[in-house]
Amino acid sequence: MKAFTRRTTLSLLGAASLACCLSSPVQAQNALDNVLKSREIKIAIPTDYPPYGFVGTDLKPQGLDIDMANYIATKLGAKVELIPVTSANRIAYLQTQKADLVISTLGKNPDREKVIDFTAAYSPFFQAVFAGKSVAIKSFADLAGKSVGVTRGAMEDQELAKVAPAGVDVKRFEDHAATISAFVSGQTQAIATSASTAGTIMQKNPNLATEYKLLLKDSPNFIGVAKGEEKLRLKVNEIIAEAKKSGDLDKMSQRWLGRPAGDLPQ
Repeated sequence: MKAFTRRTTLSLLGAASLACCLSSPVQAQNALDNVLKSREIKIAIPTDYPPYGFVGTDLKPQGLDIDMANYIATKLGAKVELIPVTSANRIAYLQTQKADLVISTLGKNPDREKVIDFTAAYSPFFQAVFAGKSVAIKSFADLAGKSVGVTRGAMEDQELAKVAPAGVDVKRFEDHAATISAFVSGQTQAIATSASTAGTIMQKNPNLATEYKLLLKDSPNFIGVAKGEEKLRLKVNEIIAEAKKSGDLDKMSQRWLGRPAGDLPQ
């Protein structure tokens, strides 16, 4: 799994598992009943995609997706089994009942909706401008006179071009590695990139004190549920709605992404 790309291509689902699912009738499902009866829930999570999911210095999974998994399990009164997955196998884990839920930066699209169901969104996934804490950037106008690194042709490059003020020094690089290297080495004062890339920078270079500054584009994450598990999906939606109302979603997002979750689609 690459930390530098949005993991939303259908090819990552695996052609075999997709064909199998489309050709098989939906079976009667009772995942929620099983969870409530056993007081255990299996949740698939990422472990190499900071700040959403990664292995900490204590060798335990941590991140926003892990916090969300633990939160849901607590609300269900269940013990959680965290199952590390990759972008290639996470949906197959739902199809084969190896996981009850997938909380792994999962974007929703029509192709995926053919093979799994989705809850309401629980967190943002976004492209933004990031810079060190000491760099004063509160609006796009503040970018004037500053250098911003971006990968040529990437989504963040396109979005930055829409809002960049006159006088900003946009430095375009040919790939993400070069863009990151320029920012880390101080060749640029800011970087326009995805939340996951910024999370990797923060994790590997804490001395830079990199933080979220300005939003370029939002693309929320949803929780994956196996087809037909409507009772479980609706119950998780209740938990998400309560977490929105209480401010718990905003707190989790603020902790890991440096910004509140804000308005998220149902």
